[in-house]
Amino acid sequence: MIKIKLADPSSSEVLALLGRVTYVESHGHFIEDKNDLAKYLETAFSVKKITEDINDQKNIFYIIYVDDLPVGYAKMILNATHENVPSKNTGCLERIYILNDFIPMKLGIKLLTYIEERAKEFALDFIWLSVYIKNNRAIRFYQKNNFKNVGELNFLVNGKNYENRVLSKKI
Repeated sequence: MIKIKLADPSSSEVLALLGRVTYVESHGHFIEDKNDLAKYLETAFSVKKITEDINDQKNIFYIIYVDDLPVGYAKMILNATHENVPSKNTGCLERIYILNDFIPMKLGIKLLTYIEERAKEFALDFIWLSVYIKNNRAIRFYQKNNFKNVGELNFLVNGKNYENRVLSKKI
């Protein structure tokens, strides 16, 4: 059985672990210096950082479960604008990650659909996100789900720049 639940501070350890594992699975091979990767993981996915993020009211985390096993998550930031998105009433889908072993179950689309439904409840006009330009699987996923390329931004991993596309979708 597949369930999606709103995360709360008691979920911080699960989110930190899911974040580390899914980030390495989806992006680890793109980062040449593995020391940079290790430092980024410690900074972005420490239990302390996740707890801070989850306690920030503009951040919303959702965890997707298969038979009560947490296998992925999403993080949306409310009222996060981008200069190339034609509305101030937007949300940034900062993360949406599924463990590789569960990707064939099409959980990404289930989680994305759920997030879009929540975005409507928050009366958002658009959702936007960034995706690494070499992450072709993710780019295809978002394009298939009606996200449009609206620009670029730079994502830093320990000072090294990784060019990302900015994609948005009208809700």
